[in-house]
Amino acid sequence: MKHQRSEGRRASQLRSLTFVRGYTDRAPGSVLVRLGNTTLLCTATVEESLPPWRKESGLGWVTAEYDMLPGSTGDRRPRRRHSPDGRTVEIQRLIGRVMRSVIDFTRVGPRTIWLDCDVLQADGGTRTAAINGAYVALCDAVRWLKSRKLLDGSPVVEAVAAVSVGKVGGRILLDLDYEEDSSAEVDFNVAMTASGRFVEVQGAGEGCTFTRAELDGMLKAAAGGIREIIAAQTKALARRRG
Repeated sequence: MKHQRSEGRRASQLRSLTFVRGYTDRAPGSVLVRLGNTTLLCTATVEESLPPWRKESGLGWVTAEYDMLPGSTGDRRPRRRHSPDGRTVEIQRLIGRVMRSVIDFTRVGPRTIWLDCDVLQADGGTRTAAINGAYVALCDAVRWLKSRKLLDGSPVVEAVAAVSVGKVGGRILLDLDYEEDSSAEVDFNVAMTASGRFVEVQGAGEGCTFTRAELDGMLKAAAGGIREIIAAQTKALARRRG
């Protein structure tokens, strides 16, 4: 039987995607991102200091942290008060790498921009939604710095976004929800810049192999989805905050 997608989506269709900027008042960048039933709060804060290993470089720094709140899934997820688990570490490193790929650190100044991504509700695609929301929060933090004349120009050189794609029931599907992700034969997460350059491609067969043609098909589907997400980011950043 053919798999019926949530929201009646086509194979190449994203879930509904919204960005609410200025969601909280304190952080220079604060974005509530909703991707279908997945919801995250992404904040960008500025710290006028650098990690010790970075201080003599003359370059700024951008880094990320990620976590899932206790009530974000069906069963309560315990808080990781002392050390994050391996999955959390891997995801926050991914977010940081993707954000740094579009930053000119010579323009950041001697400061750190922290991107904190907290999952409020999870239904698949939390890492890609985190990247998409973190980019918007980062842009708002840069605007905040510029408004205080702490930056001469923007260090963000181009937009970046991410999406999941996989093979489910023998079909290539874009932007997997939890049900699709948990039953996927092949599962990928793809990050790409506005100029069409890949930042990261994470993927594997889940007890199954895939062909070169299927890989090309998944990357093509991901690229199309990312272009739509970047358009949504651009539209959100053109609106007033709040």
